[in-house]
Amino acid sequence: MVVTVDHPGDGAAVGFPGTTAFRDEPVRTTAFRGDPRDRPDVFRTMIDARVADLRFVLDRLARPTELPLPRGLAGTIDRRRIGLYGHSAGGSAAAEVLFEDRRVRAAVNLEGYLDHPPLVPGGAPEPFPVTRHGVDRPLLLLGSEGFDHRPELDRSWSTVTARSGRWVRTARIADAGHWVFTDCAATIPQLQAAGLTTRTERNAVIGGVAPTVSIPKVRHLVRGFFTRHLHMW
Repeated sequence: MVVTVDHPGDGAAVGFPGTTAFRDEPVRTTAFRGDPRDRPDVFRTMIDARVADLRFVLDRLARPTELPLPRGLAGTIDRRRIGLYGHSAGGSAAAEVLFEDRRVRAAVNLEGYLDHPPLVPGGAPEPFPVTRHGVDRPLLLLGSEGFDHRPELDRSWSTVTARSGRWVRTARIADAGHWVFTDCAATIPQLQAAGLTTRTERNAVIGGVAPTVSIPKVRHLVRGFFTRHLHMW
C-alpha cells in the first residue's frame, strides 16, 4: 500500500473537500516564490511543516477504521512495516522522520538536503537532528550524478553516513539531473521529441539519461531497498 501526502502551501496547489473559517477557497496554492534554499527562514518552515504533516499521517494510519478508505482496505495496513520516501524536500523530511519517529522502519531520501542553509551569507549551515546524530535504521540516500548543488548536498550526506555506519546506503543515477526522480523523467523527453523543449533545457532538468534507463533504475533501487528492510526484520 502506498499513501501519498500533499503539503498545503508547499505543493503547487492542494485541493480540499471544502472550506473553513480560516480558508475561504477549496484550493490552497503554493506560498513559494523561487528556491526556498535562498530564504533560510522559509526553508526551515517548509521542512518543519513537512515533518509535522508526515507524523500527522502516521497518527491517522494508527486509526485506519476512521479513514474514508474503500471497504476492506483498512485491514491491510501493517503499521509494523512502514517506510517513507520522498524527493528533494520530501526526501529531507523522510530522513528526519525516520530519526524522530520509531514507527518508521526505513526511509529513502531522493536527493534532499539534510541541513538548513546559513542564516547569514558566509555563515555555517545547521545540520538537521538526523545529520547530527545519525540513524539506527535503514536509510537510502539516492541522488543524481548531475545535480548542480552536489557539493552542498554531499556535505550533509557524508556527515549522516559517517555517523550511521552500516545503516546508510548511498547510490546515484548516472547522466541524470535533480528532477529525474519525478514524472519529468518521462515527460521531458516527450516534450523534446515534439520540439517543445531543447536538449540543453532537458539536460538542465533531468540530465541526458533515457527514461527507459532512469525509471526502471529508480524503481528497482527503491523497491529493492524496501523489500529487503521491511520484509526481513
